Amino acid sequence: MKHLFFILLCACSSTLFAQNTSNHGNKFEGLGTMLPTPNEYRTASGAPGPKYWQQRCDYDIVCNLDEEKLVLSGKETITYSNNSPDQLTYLWLQLDENEHSSKYNANYQSGSSMQKIESDRVVEQYQKKENDYGDHIHSITDALGKPLKYTINKTMMRVELPTVLKPGQKFIFKIDWDYPITDRMKIGGRGGYEYFPEDGNYLFTITQWYPRLCVYSDFQGWQNNQFTGRGEFALTFGNFKVQMTVPADHVVGATGQCQNYQQVLSPAEFARWQKAQTTKEPLEIITLDEAKAAEKNKSKQKKTWIFKADNVRDFAWTSSRKFVWDGMPAYVEGKKVMCMSFYGKEAYPLYRKYSTKAVAHTIKTYSHFSIPYPYPVAQSVEAANGMEYPMICFNYGRTEKDGTYSEATKYGMLGVVIHEVGHNFFPMIVNSDERQWTWMDEGINSFVEYLTEEMFDNKFPVRGKGPAWAIVDYMKLPKNELEPIMTNSENIVRFGPNAYTKPATGLNILRETIMGRDLFDYAFKEYARRWAFKHPTPADFFRTMNDASAENLDWFWRGWFYGIDPVDISLDSVKHFKPDFANPVAKIDTTIMRSIDRPMPTGKYPQDVSKEHNREDKNITFAVDADTALRDFYWKYSRGMEPYDTTKFAQHITRYDEPMDEATKEKLEGKQFYELQFSNKGGMVMPIIIEWTFKDGTKEVDRIPAQIWRKDENHVTKVFMKDKEVASIKLDPERETADIDESNNSWPTVQTESKFQVFKAKQQTLRSIPNANNPMQKAAEKDKKAF
Repeated sequence: MKHLFFILLCACSSTLFAQNTSNHGNKFEGLGTMLPTPNEYRTASGAPGPKYWQQRCDYDIVCNLDEEKLVLSGKETITYSNNSPDQLTYLWLQLDENEHSSKYNANYQSGSSMQKIESDRVVEQYQKKENDYGDHIHSITDALGKPLKYTINKTMMRVELPTVLKPGQKFIFKIDWDYPITDRMKIGGRGGYEYFPEDGNYLFTITQWYPRLCVYSDFQGWQNNQFTGRGEFALTFGNFKVQMTVPADHVVGATGQCQNYQQVLSPAEFARWQKAQTTKEPLEIITLDEAKAAEKNKSKQKKTWIFKADNVRDFAWTSSRKFVWDGMPAYVEGKKVMCMSFYGKEAYPLYRKYSTKAVAHTIKTYSHFSIPYPYPVAQSVEAANGMEYPMICFNYGRTEKDGTYSEATKYGMLGVVIHEVGHNFFPMIVNSDERQWTWMDEGINSFVEYLTEEMFDNKFPVRGKGPAWAIVDYMKLPKNELEPIMTNSENIVRFGPNAYTKPATGLNILRETIMGRDLFDYAFKEYARRWAFKHPTPADFFRTMNDASAENLDWFWRGWFYGIDPVDISLDSVKHFKPDFANPVAKIDTTIMRSIDRPMPTGKYPQDVSKEHNREDKNITFAVDADTALRDFYWKYSRGMEPYDTTKFAQHITRYDEPMDEATKEKLEGKQFYELQFSNKGGMVMPIIIEWTFKDGTKEVDRIPAQIWRKDENHVTKVFMKDKEVASIKLDPERETADIDESNNSWPTVQTESKFQVFKAKQQTLRSIPNANNPMQKAAEKDKKAF
């Protein structure tokens, strides 16, 4: 027994392994050839290389919106700069409007998620019928008017160059086009119109609307994969000048800065615009009363709005006479950014209170976590959807007809505004290829969205884009229903979890659990800084995160991004050893049972380690605290008490009989030794987080890095020495690792509540709130009848 005791003692700070096979190629093997070979364009550190290059494309567009015929026509002059080392004989352009064409649609029917099946059927019906949708190309000429040969292949158009375009040369050409604007509420799509039969007006969202250059890059040449409606865009940076002729009573919001507000606004409106430049609260430039009056008195005249935008990858705009327009400035590192919102009366109660402030909060928070926002404008447009473009985005959030709104509507609106405005950073500035790797913009952006929501209100309800527990249901699915995050956009079955929530959750696990905030935040900022206004790939992101942190995260990238294994770490056994120098006979005590109090997840929402850290950080001021006007009923409701539950535990005590020297006795007197055996049942390696609850009610947490699994990915045994006797043990107490089975995380075993039990407990809590006007209490009473 003495020999066994000393083995255990020596193991207090190390791990015992049993490994009989080769360990080559395990989960800790470097990514190696899974990543492209570094070169002079992209280095092994993840930074752009000394010979990094990218193309440039400038646009000068004149267009006309015919509201009566629902047609948009335009003429554009394109200046394409070949900064590559290659000679080009043709250019590829995207004709995204052909998505709706019965003739030119890409017609690639990818598998749909259940949420998308119905809308896909509607779109398919439109596409099967003969229609005139899609881009009508009237002419393509060079700068002197000479026709150029072109070929349209579905949603792509190849323009053949009259002579080879050599490195360093520019080519100027012109395109004359038009297309019928589609009803996006019926046939889908990111742009089009919404018709309001109650007042007979339209709201236009003009997106993917002009023939635009594909990206030609060092890592794949032309990105001319067809646009099927799912995988979004890969675009080239450039400068835009756009002139939009619209009905005279329309209000226009667009990428960039308007050059002629004084000509298109009334004197009163222009005066309010000037006053808004220095206001501290959102100021209505077009008021609600003016918008309502415009709905009734439709103008037959026209006005031309002129916008310019520099160093952007795209240009989008909106036009309607229904708009209320408000704005106020925000400041990022001393630079003014004009934050604005456009919305109809249907969204007024929510958007007037929250939208522009949410825009300002978003650009400031994203700037803190990535790079300073570089553009002069940021805008939110209520258009019953969610889509992003440089300096402008389209969101949802309409209230009931009486102006009231539910908690879900409020936080859904705030979430989509933050998400879409946040896309200005990813991918509008850090310009990844959305069509190839959706997660690089949606996943990364969803992660920073989560951080931004947390900074808005520490009780902001989580919607699956950050805390580890929120991805568990997805990770529990059978493996034949999962695919790696690295899956191409067109091949993803469960688009939301795979492209948005799983990558966002993974980054939050890195930040909160694996790397720590300081290391993660520095490396993440370095990635944004290195690749701002450039075209990063996944390898550039993975390598930069490793390089800037001195953490080899290849095991995490391999498991979380390239694999589908879930996390399921099991606490298989616990042995308790206690040295007894007075009794020469070793014995094992019988099992003892007693009860202890144990806290359960707090309040209405499950535990969230990020919220806990943010609440403890005295340097953080939440937006709802800095501006109490943002508080409403739901803010007050969410501040509740924490319920507790009682659990049981078992204890085993072993004493040893061999005598020891006095120095050793003194060192070990009163110590408690616990040998824990773990197994990796899920397959994804992860740190082991152990919460010890002692008999005196105090707690202690040990965090063991994931590298403990390096030599045996399946089983680990580790001995711990404690000063006090342990009452119970729990793995991952804050639910930080996305462990899919909590039933094997405790010693002694704790019965896990089913979702039905949790739901019933929630209803009881709601019904206990003494507020007859509480709509959630009313809902609980309704649920009570159902049970």
